[in-house]
Amino acid sequence: MALIDNMIQIRRLSDSEIPAALDLAWRVFSEYESPDYSTEGTEEFRKCLHDEEYLYGIDYIGAFYDQTLIGMIGIRTELEHICFFFVGGQYHRKGIGTKMFDYLLENYKGNNITVNSSPYGLGFYKKLGFVPTEEEKTINGIRFTPMIYYADKGCEVKTLAEYVESN
Repeated sequence: MALIDNMIQIRRLSDSEIPAALDLAWRVFSEYESPDYSTEGTEEFRKCLHDEEYLYGIDYIGAFYDQTLIGMIGIRTELEHICFFFVGGQYHRKGIGTKMFDYLLENYKGNNITVNSSPYGLGFYKKLGFVPTEEEKTINGIRFTPMIYYADKGCEVKTLAEYVESN
């Protein structure tokens, strides 16, 4: 891990790098997420990767190892909602997703951030400090748990209801 740490570059992606990021998302989704989804859910995810209207307004952050894109986050800045968060399989559990999220927090200071976590990513998001706001849902075959990361981490809440009560 120490060797890889010094060689990871996290930065905002240029427009020309976005197709590679979406390809990475599809590859990782296909390998790790798709087994938990119906055919309808897998097709729905594939469609969103090619839907210009859906993709409009997403900012992308990438993780590079030796100039190769190995991870990506896509966030709708006006909603402060993570749409995509993927790290190539051979780089899982090496801290790369955490480094990308830290970069995201640096650029969105003071803002709560939401995500619809897949079943596969639920533990990772909880480790980052996200909390579920609702039970798991399935829409158009996509399984997800709505979650939030509270910018005010001092509140130490466990649920949305506790956060509302404390404010």
